[in-house]
Amino acid sequence: MAAGAPAAAPRPLIAARRFFGRWGLVIALAALPVYYGVRDLTVGYQVGVVGGHAVIHHDLTKLGDNIVAGISNGTIWALIAIGYTLVYGIIELINFAHGDVFMIGSLTAVGFWATIGIGLATGTVGLIAGLLLTLLVAMAVCGSLNVLIERVGYRPLRNAPKLAPLITAVGFSFILQNVGLLWIGGSPIGVSDLLRENDTVFTISGVAIHRADVLAVLVTIPFVIGVTYFLAHARAGRAMRATAQDPEAARLMGINVDRTISLTFLLGGLLAGVAGLVYALYQTNIWYFQGFRAGLIAFTAAVMGGIGNVRGAVLGGLIIGIIQQLSDARLGPQWTEAVVFGYLIMIMTLRPRGLLGEETREAG
Repeated sequence: MAAGAPAAAPRPLIAARRFFGRWGLVIALAALPVYYGVRDLTVGYQVGVVGGHAVIHHDLTKLGDNIVAGISNGTIWALIAIGYTLVYGIIELINFAHGDVFMIGSLTAVGFWATIGIGLATGTVGLIAGLLLTLLVAMAVCGSLNVLIERVGYRPLRNAPKLAPLITAVGFSFILQNVGLLWIGGSPIGVSDLLRENDTVFTISGVAIHRADVLAVLVTIPFVIGVTYFLAHARAGRAMRATAQDPEAARLMGINVDRTISLTFLLGGLLAGVAGLVYALYQTNIWYFQGFRAGLIAFTAAVMGGIGNVRGAVLGGLIIGIIQQLSDARLGPQWTEAVVFGYLIMIMTLRPRGLLGEETREAG
């Protein structure tokens, strides 16, 4: 080698960098379920006690149960996360009040179905019709509330420093929490298990699929597909994407930017209403403070998936749901938040824009 020539990096180091740059994220996401899957097959897990001796199984049934429950939880976070990602994508505002709009959706749903007399004794046809009507009411209330928040709180601050609408969002969050506190009090309220959520619908290789799991997935899929199609093909959806890319250029092209932003808040509120109903049926309890935790998790899902990307929000919600369930069942609930945010930090380190994220106007 000639004197003074720069030393080339060792080939194994270059190969390792390329490998982890391409596959590091996949390895990180798969690490937890793979570890517990291998552990269940080798060490096994206890399913009961017979004659004073522990009964140990060596299969993947427990892991399958964890993943199914995680997907069910994740669909709820995904519905809320879409609202966060839509609003941020179009006006680059973190709408901290969105989680509490979801909470109002749960309270509205439970209050309305109690008002129209839906209960455990209601027949199948009456139950389905009543819940569909409740869904429409919850969506209308949350959609209208979100539009009202945008019109009263955010629109007058459109050209203000970004800290002003951010603090306004926090203020609206506290206002809605106090509305919930006045509505149902400070303690969690149990809700009738209308769907008998723990009844098994079918099993796959020993993994039970319950009614609650079917409800969460079957309600979420049509709405996610509808939102994706609307954004891609509807005229208003194209206006939203144009406004997200460049509001001034969109205004010059004849798009009513204020109306488009209001439509974005309406769409996010409608999905929050859906999530509120599904959450009440799935968890069978409501609480005035549920929106804070749900909002934090959903916003984390939106960031993890790539803020501003609808499919990323759904993917982030499902990933967080599975991580939460694995942590709750294996490590204990006290570790769940640490594990979730540990994964978030790892994903942001490997891919700063999120799993499916794109550059925003702010990022250039």
